[in-house]
Amino acid sequence: MPTILVEHLSKVYPVSVKTSGLKGTLTHFFQRNYRLIQAVQDVSFTIEPGEVVGFLGANGAGKTTTLKMLTGLIHPSAGRVTVAGHVPFDRRSAFLKTVTLVMGQKQQLIWDLPAMDSLKINAAVYGISDRTFDRRVGELTEMLSLGEKLTQPVRKLSLGERMKAELLAALLHEPQVLFLDEPTLGLDVNAQVAVRDFLREYNQRYQATVLLTSHYMADITALCQRVLMIHQGQLIYDGSLEGLVDRFAPCREVSVEFARPYPQDQLSLYATLQECDKQSARFLVRQEHLTTTVAKLLADLEVTDLTVTDPPIEAVIGRVFQAGTVEKGMGDEE
Repeated sequence: MPTILVEHLSKVYPVSVKTSGLKGTLTHFFQRNYRLIQAVQDVSFTIEPGEVVGFLGANGAGKTTTLKMLTGLIHPSAGRVTVAGHVPFDRRSAFLKTVTLVMGQKQQLIWDLPAMDSLKINAAVYGISDRTFDRRVGELTEMLSLGEKLTQPVRKLSLGERMKAELLAALLHEPQVLFLDEPTLGLDVNAQVAVRDFLREYNQRYQATVLLTSHYMADITALCQRVLMIHQGQLIYDGSLEGLVDRFAPCREVSVEFARPYPQDQLSLYATLQECDKQSARFLVRQEHLTTTVAKLLADLEVTDLTVTDPPIEAVIGRVFQAGTVEKGMGDEE
């Protein structure tokens, strides 16, 4: 049985509409008119035990709304959801002890107290014994490399240290399902790497199921083999990262260094010229033309170095969101 089962999930928000002026204000006060905002539309997917799945979408696409429905914070307008065999919006104790939600822009630790005090409050809420508490704090502290930081007031910790402490607090009850909404938001590069390493180790050690949203593609590529893409409330892709590139990026990037400069007009005859700088150039070449184009470049020009790479995953995803559909990918307008 899947750990997360989502069938035809939808969420509609009624939003009041007010016209300008005094008349509009009086009408709005006595008789309000509403328009419906479709935040999530007929979304279906399953996630198996132990999977780490990336959840991608532009701002306002419906990612956080979906996470809130999966954790029971809001009730869906339509559809069916089960998480670890529970209906989330029933908010039963057994369900709450199975899941956790980490939001990078929110905090649960008490600002002026040491993080350890907040952890003890969490332990009391979840009914964790002193012996189990000591064991779990010890394990997680070692995995997060927090050392003595838990005895310092939260306000004195760096942003990266606070995020680690937030993760420890969220995982203290050893949840089997992790919903992570931008867990590395605002962190520097080193702190992001540390959080990713911890999440990877936690998943491997406890076989936890993880649904991760992030605007940092390095989070997704480092942790997720499968991604879900949502656009304007609709699920537009469910598959592997490699499949995303193969399906939506039929072009490859060809970077070339020359022994001498060539005019831009001449270089643009070979393929779509992305960049040209003195004695180097970068082309975008469709896969079916790659061999012919590379051979022609080597035969016609004085090439000192040539590399062929996939386009950055950020570029692929950006183009899909711009198109607003899975029917278009990189190079489709050529």
